[in-house]
Amino acid sequence: MRQIVLDTETTGLDPLQGDRIIEVAAVELVNLLPTGATFHRLVHPERDIPAEATRVHGFTNADLEGKPRFAEIVQDLLAFLGDAPIIAHNAPFDFGFLDAELLRCGLPPLDRARMVDSLALAKQRYPGMPNSLDALCRRLGVDNSMRTAHNAILDCRLLAQVYLELMGGKQPGFELAATLAAGGAAVAAGEAVEWTPLPIPVPEESAAAHRAFLAAKVKDALWLKPPFAEGQG
Repeated sequence: MRQIVLDTETTGLDPLQGDRIIEVAAVELVNLLPTGATFHRLVHPERDIPAEATRVHGFTNADLEGKPRFAEIVQDLLAFLGDAPIIAHNAPFDFGFLDAELLRCGLPPLDRARMVDSLALAKQRYPGMPNSLDALCRRLGVDNSMRTAHNAILDCRLLAQVYLELMGGKQPGFELAATLAAGGAAVAAGEAVEWTPLPIPVPEESAAAHRAFLAAKVKDALWLKPPFAEGQG
């Protein structure tokens, strides 16, 4: 199960008013866990960055001098996204900006069926509570101490951890979990369950040293008396 966690930083809040993407980052998940594959680009917005936006993410016009335009990175971004579901916190915001940039490039918008809004998921799980990324990190025990400003790649990595917790805190598909679940269901139904013992071989030298240690340290030990001692060698 491949998914992509995505985040953008922008010059403002409304792409319809000419605000542009200045940073885009994505982290690949397989079975809810990061694979280590990432996409991260700074983008020249082809316009000035307002001071109030700089106070949020820290980027200035000078920081983006010489960076590629969105049209220059769009094919690499789309290749990384593939056809996987895209997870974002307040996803309509990021999708709106990406769609505006794709339109400028003469490309179709992203399929909304791919959109997974982690903010909506958090509101369902914690109704009436603060559900910003920082609030969720604190609530779910995700270390966000390095997050002193908005940063797309860092936010993606934090959101990947938050999303795992929102989805139950465990990776799906573990065979052991499935086996235990099946065994538990069989026991509950009164069926016999056959378990295969997996003994751990102990070298005789180690076993003898252990027996000697117990004999010296523990007097009159119950497990050395019948019936517990039966079969011990």
